[in-house]
Order: sequence, then C-alpha cells, then structure tokens
Amino acid sequence: MNTALRSKSSDTTLTGLLWIAPWIIGFVIFLAVPVGMSLYYSLTEYSLLEPPAYIGVENYVELAGDARFWRSIINTAIYAFFSVVLGTFLAIGLAVLLNQKLPAIGLARSCVFLPTLVPLVAASLGWMWLYNDEFGLFNVILRAMGLPTPDWLGAEGWAMASLIIMGLWYVGGAMVIYLAALRDVPQALYDASAIDGVSPMRRFWHVTLPMISPAVLFNVVMGIIWSIQVFAVPYIMTKGGPDDATLFYTMYLYDNAFVFGRMGYASAMAWIQFLAIVILTGGMFLLARKFVHYRAA
Repeated sequence: MNTALRSKSSDTTLTGLLWIAPWIIGFVIFLAVPVGMSLYYSLTEYSLLEPPAYIGVENYVELAGDARFWRSIINTAIYAFFSVVLGTFLAIGLAVLLNQKLPAIGLARSCVFLPTLVPLVAASLGWMWLYNDEFGLFNVILRAMGLPTPDWLGAEGWAMASLIIMGLWYVGGAMVIYLAALRDVPQALYDASAIDGVSPMRRFWHVTLPMISPAVLFNVVMGIIWSIQVFAVPYIMTKGGPDDATLFYTMYLYDNAFVFGRMGYASAMAWIQFLAIVILTGGMFLLARKFVHYRAA
C-alpha cells in the first residue's frame, strides 16, 4: 500500500515538474545564469572584447575611491527621497479628492491616470520643450508675469528639481491603487468616528490612513525600486549634466558597461545596486510591522 502511494506521489510530482518545466528552463537560462555570470564578472576585468581576467575584489575597492560613483549615489538618493515622499503625498491627496462625488469625476480620474500610458521617451521629449529656456511654456508664463526665467535643465541648481517635478507627472498609477484602497475602507468606521465627533482631519489620520497603509507600503516600495533604477528620463533630458548634477547611478553603470567598456566594473556596481534595493526594501517591511495595519479575514 505504501509503495503504491509513493509511486502515485512520484508520478504526480513528475507531472507537475513537466508542466512547469518551461518556466524552470526560462528562469535558469534568462535569470539564474545571467545573475551568476554578473557576480563572476564583478570579480574580473572584462572589456567585452577580451576574455575576463579574475582580479578579486579590486573593482569594489576602486569603487570606494571613485568620486563619480559617490556623486551618482548622492544624486540618486536625493531624487529617490523627494520623488517617493512628494509622489506619495500627491497621489494620496489626489485619490482622496477624486474619491468624492463630484461632477465629471470619471473624466478627472482618466486625466490623472493618462500620463502613465505615455512612453517615457515621448514624455521626456515633451517635457524638454516645456523646460526650454527660450520657447518653453513654463518660461513663457513666467516671462509674461515678469518673473525670472530659469534655465531648467541647464543650470545645476534647477536640473534635479526639474526631473523631480517631471516625475510627479506619473503619480496616476499610484493614485489608482490608493483609490481602490479607499473604496475598501468600511463605511462603518467613518460612521462611528462621526458619531464620536471626530474631525475630518483626525478621521483621515486615524481611520483612512491606517486602513490604506498596505497600499502605501506597496507604492512606496515600488517607488523606491523605480527611483533607484531611474535611467531613461535623465539620460534623454540632461545626459547627466550640468557638471554631473543629474548623473544617476544607473546612468553611470551604463556608461561604464557600454561607453567605457568596463563590464566587470559595471557588474560590481550592479551588485551594489541590487544589495541597496534589498536592504531598503527589507527595511520598509520591518517598519511595516509597526505602521501597516491589515484587516482580519
């Protein structure tokens, strides 16, 4: 009897493995093997034109003394912090506003979400024209009002702020998630707080925010990951300038890999970036134990 059960279990396991074999093969070929190769390349000097030469941890040691490496980290940290914080406040505010019963509310929601459907390249080119110091809409309006017209993308003090402002254009995706979370807040909690005489602001702080905190956690984690890996928008709009003011981490990694031909050095940077994302994401989930509230099933 036991032999028959073991045989049936083995057949079931084999059948299951056969069904998921395409995924396993794809995972090994397109993820596991490249990840393992990048870890090895990070310990080598590899120019893509010659076989990799093992040099141990020299790439990591060189990174510790690379001024542009640290500049890219600082720039990325500044961008990530302001993008995530401002994006979270703006997305929640829009979600609360668009959750009201207002005229043409469906059209308003569509307009906020629409920018997320625009390809990054097209959006970057459009914003470059908006930021144009001579003919851009922003400077035209400022000039008409008699106010100073900054060189948005060409001045070191404005370039980073310009990219952060442009990034807020994409809050529509997070807003939709918050909007769905708001719809899931039990009305009974609002009714009970209203009976107790709780003000709308305290009601939002003590009822709404805790109830949508899982959605906040998800959007913040995704925002951190996206911000740390930002590449296309600053690469198209500023090329890292002026004076490396918008040189982001992934841009410097790309330059080392495909411009300078230092694939081993770039692989080391990629692993540092991966570990940074893991640490930050893990830290967010640790904080979530205290600040994120889940509804009981």
